[in-house]
Amino acid sequence: MRDVLYLEQIEQAEALLKPQRVEVLRQLAEPGTCTEIAARLEQTPQRVYYHVKQLVAAGLVEQVSTRKVRGISEGIYQAVARSYWLSPRLVGRIGGLRRARDELSLGYLLDLMEEVQADVAALDRTAPELPSIGVSGEIRVPAERRQEFLHDLQSTLRDLFTRYGGAEGDAFKLAVACYPKGDNHE
Repeated sequence: MRDVLYLEQIEQAEALLKPQRVEVLRQLAEPGTCTEIAARLEQTPQRVYYHVKQLVAAGLVEQVSTRKVRGISEGIYQAVARSYWLSPRLVGRIGGLRRARDELSLGYLLDLMEEVQADVAALDRTAPELPSIGVSGEIRVPAERRQEFLHDLQSTLRDLFTRYGGAEGDAFKLAVACYPKGDNHE
């Protein structure tokens, strides 16, 4: 089972974005039959089978084996991933052309997040080692010091790019996002 399946086809998103199917998919984190899932969800096996069939067709679930029950073959299914990411490209940009890449705009931040999501989805997760790092933290900056903070941040990043921006060695992408927290009601 993969950690993440990146969904780039509208058919996959349509199959996934139905509440009953999401619940069936959750139940299939571990291998199970339609009869077992139906009992847990208090639904009929036929109804669960319909949803499983749609999820299989979309590539979100796979049949991992079969077993005989009273002479009838019963499929055992499992979700193909632990998490599913919907590509922002499935919806696309609403409202026309992208804005200029102004580093201080929300549009630029959204573009950057889409780029990071696509890059992470494209990584070879079968590789024995994926050297990566994630850092997150909170910084509190008084309004009168915002420009100073932005200058220091840009200066620090320029220093890193200059020191490690040569043509030799493994290439890494660095993306830094700075945005106000949702609870900033002062």
